[in-house]
Amino acid sequence: MRTRVGYAGGTTRDPTYRSIGDHAEVFQVDYDLQRISFEELMETFWTSHDPRRASWSTQYKSAAFVHDGEQRRVAERSRDNLAAVLGKTVNTEIVDAPRFYLAEDYHQKHRLRGERALMAEFAQMYPRDLDFVDSTAAARVNGYLDGYGSLERLKGEVDSFGLSEDARDTLLERVARRRR
Repeated sequence: MRTRVGYAGGTTRDPTYRSIGDHAEVFQVDYDLQRISFEELMETFWTSHDPRRASWSTQYKSAAFVHDGEQRRVAERSRDNLAAVLGKTVNTEIVDAPRFYLAEDYHQKHRLRGERALMAEFAQMYPRDLDFVDSTAAARVNGYLDGYGSLERLKGEVDSFGLSEDARDTLLERVARRRR
């Protein structure tokens, strides 16, 4: 439903990109259990990075932050299954979710912010940047622009984003071009 980037896991108060302290750069996912399970999110998580590689810094460490005992059990089970399939140790940490600090505006929906025509439309729809950051449509479009999700799936939902016909066509063209 929504993704946001930020900082978590450290002790530094109010971290920023320029003063991150001992926090890690993280992303937060709000999801609808009627549409996707935590197990499915973990499958995507494991394929989105190399879980065998040890973290070389706190800022860029690989970790899954869990919010309760059930999420921890699912995450640990999926990690252990992956390790068995790989035949290697999985170095990604599974830790209790700490406080999440929202990153600066310019870090949010980074791929989408680089698309002027699309951003002009989103700026009209969401004059307040926090509303843009919290937008499901912006999260979905950003994901497609970054290579996640199929062109066919995008075609099935693009009309729900509230875009003009020109912006809709621009989005479809950009995503199709990335797939070539």
